[in-house]
Amino acid sequence: MKILGILNFEPNSVRVTGIEDYRPVSSASFLGRYRVLDFMISNLTNSGISDIELYIKDRPRSAVEHVSGTKYNFNSKKGRILMLTGEKTYTNPIYNTDLAAFEANHHFISSASADLVVLAPTHFIFTQDFQEMIKAHQESGNDVTVLYHSVNNADKRFALCNVLKIDENGRVTDLSLNTGKYKHRNVSLETYVMSYKLFLQLIERGSRTSSLYWFHDVLSDSLEDLKVGTYSHKGYVACLNNLPAFHEANLQLAKEENMAKVISPDWPIFTLTHDTCPTIYEETAQVTDSSVGNGCRIAGTVIESMIGRDCRVGKGSVIKNCVLLPGSSVGEGVYIENAVIDRYANISMQKDLRGTAEDPLYVRKSDHI
Repeated sequence: MKILGILNFEPNSVRVTGIEDYRPVSSASFLGRYRVLDFMISNLTNSGISDIELYIKDRPRSAVEHVSGTKYNFNSKKGRILMLTGEKTYTNPIYNTDLAAFEANHHFISSASADLVVLAPTHFIFTQDFQEMIKAHQESGNDVTVLYHSVNNADKRFALCNVLKIDENGRVTDLSLNTGKYKHRNVSLETYVMSYKLFLQLIERGSRTSSLYWFHDVLSDSLEDLKVGTYSHKGYVACLNNLPAFHEANLQLAKEENMAKVISPDWPIFTLTHDTCPTIYEETAQVTDSSVGNGCRIAGTVIESMIGRDCRVGKGSVIKNCVLLPGSSVGEGVYIENAVIDRYANISMQKDLRGTAEDPLYVRKSDHI
């Protein structure tokens, strides 16, 4: 059985302030050494799916550089990762939908000639063995199976994500946006299993209906016509749909016990490797409940933070609840709390920078402050 894995780009409701000015969310640095897209690509390849199409919404350079240099765990003679974008120029970004991109790249989708399609997002972080989901899908007799996660914090997290109403038979009866009104919701992880033939039909149906339709829109319209079932996800889930969520997920996974929920010897996450020297901790360094990448030089205090590769923290500085993307540096005697520092930024003149967990401070790429 041939399976086509399609990695979708993020909807327009996703806005990771600052980070998206330089790259798509999918290629943002995450956990110090990975890119966000590494997690879903690894889910596919760890599940034995090696024919992959990766859709990139815009600003593709960083994603192309990273993916083309990464050795994912499949035989390149039998599999591939094909990176695709929409082929049209849009005067308004609301027209830049996944269905428009699928239609523009219909040749590549139709030439795949698969039996099944696994459609998954690139702005979520979770671990999932897709072979288990595919087996459940085939046994159920459903036309489409949706992966979902039951949460009790939908009033504070997962804003504008799709949420499901599920009947006693596990079928989806309603698909709508999370407006934060209720705590307990079944959040769609925007991951679907269906036949290749049905996927092509739904693309055509959605494109005929509206130029603004996304895949989830045409699926919502088809709930009465199709058997749309569900598969419950267990484990850690993060949706990187805004800057606070990006900040929070990095800090949560900086703790070893949480990181083990998404990365393990049995389920490795593959990424572009660097021959980087070990981190140097000077005598004045103090690091607590943090993750520090290779190639750093730490002389200050780091508390509950995620520090990427090749970062510098000067003597007397305090970094608390922060995410430092690779290559950023902090001079001496600086206090930073609840912040996301983008790549190659240098903070030395401004001695006190503070955000909040709900509204983290963002320092732009390559800025000198």
